[in-house]
Amino acid sequence: MPAITNIAAYRFTRLEDLKSLRQRLLDRCRSWDLKGTILLSTEGINLFVAGAQDAVEKLVVELHSIHGLETLSPKYSESDHQPFSRMLVRIKKEIISFGVEGIDPGTRTSPKLQARELKRWLDEGRPVTLLDTRNDYEVKLGTFRGAKVLEIDHFREFPAAVSELPAELKQTPIVMFCTGGIRCEKAGPYMEREGFQNIFQLDGGILKYFEEVGGDHYDGECFVFDHRVGVDPGLRETDSAICFVCQTPLDVTDQQDARFVPNVSCPYCHKNSDEEMAANIALHEAAIRKCTTPLPGSQPYMNKRPLNIPADYDGTPLLAALCEIFPHVSQEKWSEIVGRGSFHSPNGETATANQIVRAGERYTRITPGTVEPEVNASIRILHEDEAIVVLEKPAPLPMHPGGRFNRNTLQFILNAAYAPQKIQAAHRLDANTTGLIVCTRTRHFAKLLQPQFTRGEVKKTYLARVQGHPTAETFFCDAPIGMEVGPAGSREIDEVAGQMARTDFQVLSRLADGTTLLEANPVTGRTHQIRLHLWKRGFPICGDATYLADGTTGDTQTLPPDAPPLCLHSWRLSFCHPLTGAEMSFETVKPDWA
Repeated sequence: MPAITNIAAYRFTRLEDLKSLRQRLLDRCRSWDLKGTILLSTEGINLFVAGAQDAVEKLVVELHSIHGLETLSPKYSESDHQPFSRMLVRIKKEIISFGVEGIDPGTRTSPKLQARELKRWLDEGRPVTLLDTRNDYEVKLGTFRGAKVLEIDHFREFPAAVSELPAELKQTPIVMFCTGGIRCEKAGPYMEREGFQNIFQLDGGILKYFEEVGGDHYDGECFVFDHRVGVDPGLRETDSAICFVCQTPLDVTDQQDARFVPNVSCPYCHKNSDEEMAANIALHEAAIRKCTTPLPGSQPYMNKRPLNIPADYDGTPLLAALCEIFPHVSQEKWSEIVGRGSFHSPNGETATANQIVRAGERYTRITPGTVEPEVNASIRILHEDEAIVVLEKPAPLPMHPGGRFNRNTLQFILNAAYAPQKIQAAHRLDANTTGLIVCTRTRHFAKLLQPQFTRGEVKKTYLARVQGHPTAETFFCDAPIGMEVGPAGSREIDEVAGQMARTDFQVLSRLADGTTLLEANPVTGRTHQIRLHLWKRGFPICGDATYLADGTTGDTQTLPPDAPPLCLHSWRLSFCHPLTGAEMSFETVKPDWA
């Protein structure tokens, strides 16, 4: 018989004196030998706790004694072992991370649809869209039959995914669902604010549906955030597992795969041989060529870009807010863009220049018939394994969407070539800079690799060809770099409020045409750091259209493919592999100008 009782519960309500409440609940849970996690915030409580049945009931009584939690109704399930290893009570800004201001489920949420009512709708074949608000790795284990999946890695990506939904869905009934209902408490009001007029949220989520009506209209199991991994429609723990290495949920078929070795590998992170790696590289390079022939941004499309209104601009006219948020674009230009109806307000209507915006609102800039400038898409993959992809980025090629580029970017191309996997770059290169980039293949590996860049443990060596001949063989620049963005995305040296920055330089050769080939080693990683430091020292990089030789800044951010190249190249890269911990070093062939 199951010996452990599990409860999950949340409530959006105003909580105060969180430090005292945290200590009180932590002391009680430890004294009752309970384990799990309780999240506290001024917006409410979210908890997953397990232990002996009488101890769990004591906690429920304790929670009911807290103002605002008197009617808290936990969901119960049973397991034959303790799914948690320790007891945590944490204070957070949000009990479910969303990152959108102005959404307050404690005041109002979307209408709730009871599980039995949803089953009746589905039995009758009513025209309704089932919207899964969960992450990709959760959906992998199961979802409602025919549900629309948003393909997100984190709930914070939900707003961007909503902006890509077809406009016709704004008029049709949508029933959104998640594991226990908490994400829908924020997702529902957000979608209503975006103009969706017929939103319902499944009360209690998938777990409540299982409890009340079983598994009708649902395929698979439900991912849960504890050591059970998954539960079936009878709320019993399934045989699903989590890969110890890459954190991917594994069903029974995955665990029967020859590549699954407990605590070593799974089908999704199995280490390939050199021959397998070469074959995978060839496969993905072919996929890159296919999705860039023609370039993805070369065919006209409806470009939709979201704009979230920061709290600082609450109550400001739209035009004034745009000029403050994007100061590098003139007021005249913004007035022209807004005047032709390019911005839509959260309810889907055309926004005007004088329209008052509110904190947390999400506006959409729509540009029909968008055709993006050409780029160089000759991406070359140097290394690929279960955790990382190391590639050589050509130029010009922006890394992420922004400005004139959305689809003609490294991120869009890699996502298309590696779909459904979403490759994440661990660092950045400017659009006009060539060279080495290391990417991670899962969020788990990103969390292991990214801190190496933050702590300055990654060794990066660049080649730069500059105008002029430095007198010293080695020199450095430690001028702090400001945060303000100027024309063409330029930065300035800010001795007062700038961020600490340092780049070390070594002369490799002084050339007869008055230029010098340098090795650059950035100690820190600020935007435009090498370019700006060399410009500051009087040695602007050849081909730089932003930091000019006459001491001024230009207005060109991304060069056309036929322009003289920016002579800056990410040449060498050394870091510790996020899976094995082994030091890895890569070096590219020097470009022609070097």
